[in-house]
This record gives sequence, C-alpha cells and structure tokens, in this order.
Amino acid sequence: MSPGRDLRLGVGDLLSRSGTRREVIRELTMPELEVSGSSVPAGATARLDLVVESTADPSTLAVTGTVVAPWQGTCRRCIEPIEGDLEVELHEIVARDPLDEEVWALDGEEIDLGSMVREALLLALPLAPLCSDDCRGPAPEQFPAVPAEDAPASVAGPPDDEPRLADPRWAALDELRFDD
Repeated sequence: MSPGRDLRLGVGDLLSRSGTRREVIRELTMPELEVSGSSVPAGATARLDLVVESTADPSTLAVTGTVVAPWQGTCRRCIEPIEGDLEVELHEIVARDPLDEEVWALDGEEIDLGSMVREALLLALPLAPLCSDDCRGPAPEQFPAVPAEDAPASVAGPPDDEPRLADPRWAALDELRFDD
C-alpha cells in the first residue's frame, strides 16, 4: 500500500486565502523503502511535523518541515547490522499546473504528502552505510586493510623467490618485451 493513500490532504481552504497555513503532525506506517544496502523497514512509523502554507500565487503551496523515520542496513566494511533514524528536512512546492519537474502537482484540491515523504526518505537513505568512520572491517587483526607491500607475509602471498602459478590464458604476455 502506498503511503500516499494515508496522507492525501485537502487544501481548498489554503488555496482560497493567501498566507494561510496548516500544521500537519502525524505518524505514518511506511511500506518497505530500500536503496542499495539500507532500508526503512515495512511497518516502520514515520513521524511528520510539516507546515502547508499558501503563497502569493493562489495556485501554489509551500510544504516545509521534518520527517523522521527509522532505517536499517549493513555496514559496507564490517558487514554488521546497523540502524538509526533518518531526519529529513522537507522544502517542497506544490502547484496546480507545475512548469518545472521539481514542483509537485496538485490533484484537484488535494496534495499527496505520502509520495513526497516516500521520495524524501528514499533520497536520504545511505547508499553505502558505515557503522562508524573508523570501522576497519570484519577482523582488522586477521585481515588488515594495508597495501600488499606493507602486509605481513601471511596476507601478502608467497615471497618473491617462490614462483607464482601463471594463468595460461595470459601466457602470450610473458613474451612481450618493452625497449627502454
């Protein structure tokens, strides 16, 4: 179910009088929203604290405020589960006949806050979540994140005096010579 069905808001009274405003404080049960390695889980509650305000143009409204929703994901380095809250500032324009694709369209005398909230949360989800800035990965002592030349022998591979097995598909490159 789309969150838009829960948040269609009649705004006829706002469109008829310039400078009027309405506070919208609600909780909305979200469907699952997922991007890359993170998601707003299905059934999560998003908290909305918005203001819908008419502008000098009688066919345009401004929507501002904050949306807060829980999110979860997997750290891109250590692969541990992480979670937190997304706090998204909303600054949107809604118009009867939008000329710009960045402007939301009025549906008669209603606006669809649900679609607006869904898009804002999707755009705020981290694409490559990280549990902390200093996360070094799953087992830094066993698998250190260091260049191969600085790695211990157990991680770097066989020493230079031991021959490495060559892939026969690349054998033609062994005969390639460069003039100095």
